[in-house]
Amino acid sequence: MAKASDPIGIFDSGIGGLTVARAVKNLLPDESIIYFGDTAHLPYGDKSTAAIQAYSIKICDIFLQRNCKVILIACNSASAAATDLVKAYVGKKAKVFNVIEPVVNYIRETRRNTCIGLIGTKQTIGSKVYQTKIEGLENQLRLNSLATPLLVPMIEEGFLEGTISQDIINEYLKKPILQNISALILGCTHYPLIKEQVAHFYENTIEVIDSSEIVAKSLKAYLEYNLLINNQGHSSNQFMVSDYTKSFEELTKLFFVERVHLEKYKLWE
Repeated sequence: MAKASDPIGIFDSGIGGLTVARAVKNLLPDESIIYFGDTAHLPYGDKSTAAIQAYSIKICDIFLQRNCKVILIACNSASAAATDLVKAYVGKKAKVFNVIEPVVNYIRETRRNTCIGLIGTKQTIGSKVYQTKIEGLENQLRLNSLATPLLVPMIEEGFLEGTISQDIINEYLKKPILQNISALILGCTHYPLIKEQVAHFYENTIEVIDSSEIVAKSLKAYLEYNLLINNQGHSSNQFMVSDYTKSFEELTKLFFVERVHLEKYKLWE
């Protein structure tokens, strides 16, 4: 039986999920977070569905061992490939969240009779999970999707601003399929780190939909409804990686403004 004081487990292939973890911590400052960055296997976007599922289950084992009340899949590729399997595997031991369903719910409530763009990894775009869910809303919505595989490695390497990153972003966004849209979904949790550059390309004329705050609000609503909000006033953050990277450590410090200790945990020996 989950307790309010139990931690929230959040995982991604690398630093992208930190955008979600930060949004959760900002909205729920008393919650304890265990974050796992599977840096040994990033990016997930070019991995097979079977590989992503295997990584996800192994990480969920770690979270279950630490009595996490919620497991949040803070990765669009893993959300698309592994959500159903993770839910079946975890059962009633923890509540499983992903970063796709809250965004789809947000679009249901805010959009009608329009065309929306989506950028993401090859795995996310190829799964057609957003297309299936959004076009099934009966809101007369059209979704134009584009795989943008260079963006994750660019961000992981720390190219977050400047001419190099802007040129790569522009090359993708100027494709005809992403013109004449009213909103653009950032379909990867790495992408909020370049949200300003994306907005700059469109001259702030469209809504750039960032999943991190939407997901955090959805999580808060669930915890409140189920009386699982931690009100004890004591929380901790734990960060785990499958392979140490300097960029991960530096961005974690930037996001959480604290001394960060990275615990290295190999998924397979």
